[in-house]
Amino acid sequence: MSGPTSSLPADVSQRLRRLRPKPFRQRVDRLRRYAWHIAQCAVAAALAWSLAHFVLGHPTPFFAPVAAIVSLGLGYGRRLRRVAEVTVGVALGVLIGDVFAHVFGAGPWQVLLVVAFAMSVAVLLDASQLLITQAGVQSAIITTLAPTPQVGFGRWLDAVCGGVVALAVAAVVPRTPLRRPRQSAARVLMDLSGWLEDGAYAVRQRDVDRAYAVLDRARDSDARISDVREAAADGLSVATSSPWRRGHRADLQEESRLVVPLDRAVRNTRVLLRRITVVVRRGEDLPDATLGLLDQLAAITSTLAADVLRQRPPDEAREGLVEVAQRSSGIPIGTSLSADVVLAQVRSLVVDLLQLTGLRDREALDLVPATGPPSDAPTPSDSPT
Repeated sequence: MSGPTSSLPADVSQRLRRLRPKPFRQRVDRLRRYAWHIAQCAVAAALAWSLAHFVLGHPTPFFAPVAAIVSLGLGYGRRLRRVAEVTVGVALGVLIGDVFAHVFGAGPWQVLLVVAFAMSVAVLLDASQLLITQAGVQSAIITTLAPTPQVGFGRWLDAVCGGVVALAVAAVVPRTPLRRPRQSAARVLMDLSGWLEDGAYAVRQRDVDRAYAVLDRARDSDARISDVREAAADGLSVATSSPWRRGHRADLQEESRLVVPLDRAVRNTRVLLRRITVVVRRGEDLPDATLGLLDQLAAITSTLAADVLRQRPPDEAREGLVEVAQRSSGIPIGTSLSADVVLAQVRSLVVDLLQLTGLRDREALDLVPATGPPSDAPTPSDSPT
């Protein structure tokens, strides 16, 4: 007998799941996340057009809003550096394209030469891949849109205006990217809590469908982990680049350290849940003490999620994890392979969650005692006197 997801190899199954369209609710959440970025792009485009039109006197400053939008993009990660690179790339490409259009006109061989020349210049300037690409793209656009050499150099100034406006707007950021790392990490922890609770329920009720469903949910969590990693990088970028948010840098550096133990916790939970599907499918049993540890871990993880979200000291969660570690060392091993695997994963998960409370790797490991005696070892009362 096999589960609903076991007909395909795990890697193929995961790839197929990624190809499915995201639920509409997730798309709405993504729109909310990017709402500020979209507003910034719209405002920057309008400001760049106004600056080029009303201040510089250009009648149709096409490249001013284009440069602003392209430079800002839709992400915070290393944002000011990216904006500066794209601005330079756009301005360089427009300038070289204007020069070629004035001297050689427009045509296929002109496009060939101008793209090769613009990208070569960018490479010689030791530019990034992003800047090199923008230089080539913009030079090609300029050459294509300039069929006569009578067109002036106003488009280069438009591109510079758009880039300058983008740099100014990029420094103005809300508190949202500073909260996102905590919010994303808390969501993953709440998911993890639910997986543990459902896994224990599936064992008690011998519910095969429930066991495989929770395993599938855990396997689909890669996007959530990526979101935490991206949010942490974006938050640090904002705290570093924005003059109004640098006071949050220390907190965000601490939050960025959550990504590795959180990823490990999710991976260890997947292994645990995969073994639970074996237990349920084969009709095996797990010790009540082990199931009790799953229940306790689910509750502690929920508490830890609230601690992370509200930025409060996780003292209660840490104490609970230490208690789980001590209880796990008293459960005999050797009753069955499945029981030992689940217990081992519980203990590994405790270490990961202890690190999420702020402990270093060695500190967390030291709080987890050695495993209990083999199940067939004689108890003190059975020992000969």
